[in-house]
Amino acid sequence: MKVRSIIALVALLLVGTAAAQDNGVSWRSLSDGQREVLGQLEDSWDGLAPERQLRLSKGAQRWSDMSPRERKVARKRFSDWRELSADRRDLIRERAQVFRDLSPDEKRRIRENYSRYRQMNKDRRQQLREHYKSMTPEQRQKLRDRMKQRPRPRSRN
Repeated sequence: MKVRSIIALVALLLVGTAAAQDNGVSWRSLSDGQREVLGQLEDSWDGLAPERQLRLSKGAQRWSDMSPRERKVARKRFSDWRELSADRRDLIRERAQVFRDLSPDEKRRIRENYSRYRQMNKDRRQQLREHYKSMTPEQRQKLRDRMKQRPRPRSRN
């Protein structure tokens, strides 16, 4: 009997959470910092899709939690993003989705490789870029396949 009560309680909590997400985020439930960041949207807030309200509220919270230096960096990155062509932004979004869909091990491997690349000196990075650009598509695929099959050092975690 007790198990059924617990299951029923968990089910109610899950349904309540789903319903709250369906209703979105009320303007009054936002913190002062979030309302300040999202002030331009106050009049149209109730008309936004619930997912968009949630996304915006989370972004506004992140912004409120940033230091002035972090905000400056974010403004620069956003400015750079806006200057990209629509096609380039779409390509980046697609690649980001492909990355999100990878297994945790694949994501870790890519991050480690990128970290090693960033630690190389500028001349070596340029040399690698030029070499890769000069390869045919078939050679690039062969290289990718070879890199996937090479032995990897065990994680130090």
